[in-house]
Amino acid sequence: MPRVHLIQMDITWEQAQVNHARARALLDAAKVAPGDLVILPEMFDTGFSFNTPVTADTHARTLAFLRDAARRTGAVVQGGRTSPGSSRCHNVMSVLSPDSVDPVVEYAKIHLFGREADHLAPGHDVVTYPWPTSGLTITPAICYDLRFPEVFRAGLRAGAHAIALGACWPNVRKEHWRALSIARAIENQSFVFACNRVGRDPDSPAGPGLRYDGGSLILGPRGEIIAEAGADETVLSAEINPALVHEWRAAFPAWREA
Repeated sequence: MPRVHLIQMDITWEQAQVNHARARALLDAAKVAPGDLVILPEMFDTGFSFNTPVTADTHARTLAFLRDAARRTGAVVQGGRTSPGSSRCHNVMSVLSPDSVDPVVEYAKIHLFGREADHLAPGHDVVTYPWPTSGLTITPAICYDLRFPEVFRAGLRAGAHAIALGACWPNVRKEHWRALSIARAIENQSFVFACNRVGRDPDSPAGPGLRYDGGSLILGPRGEIIAEAGADETVLSAEINPALVHEWRAAFPAWREA
């Protein structure tokens, strides 16, 4: 069965090259196989900084890192970056497949958190993408989106079987992170792959100076915990049995009322 790998990493503030190297080392140690799925946190290359002249992936170096990671591992790779825009940047999840030059999809964060809205433009569209070896369709999402169930209902209506969320979710609300992730799995009868970061931001005008305790989760479609991380840097990996979502939806078809 294919595996999913959540890269729960410590992010160095506004240092993309350092974070690329850290993510690469974690990936290399994770024994990712062709056909697997890899999820990286929100803004994994810079941290949750609003300093867009520095953090914007203007030269597509982070996009190139994701493309190279997909080609080296043979996996589908989803990672967060700050994407340049015509007027304002977007906080996006870019999804690369092993044979893609351009992203399979890019999802721009719809629900911006606090001062993020002063610096970045919100997205408007829920998207999905295929995880070919599993036969599952995935809805990507970002951090604060987790609080808004309509995002995931739209993904369900578009045919999604799983939610892949990358986040910089602070430890002061870690109980919400766990509870809401489980709720999204239960109400959508979907797998949830919720990848958070660890570490600490500096106090900075460009960011909120928060601490992160990880707690990444791999959840089944009944809300059952398949795997859960602690507060240390790690790669959380698990085999995914696609039949679980189809069997549960057939036995208890509440999803049809969405």
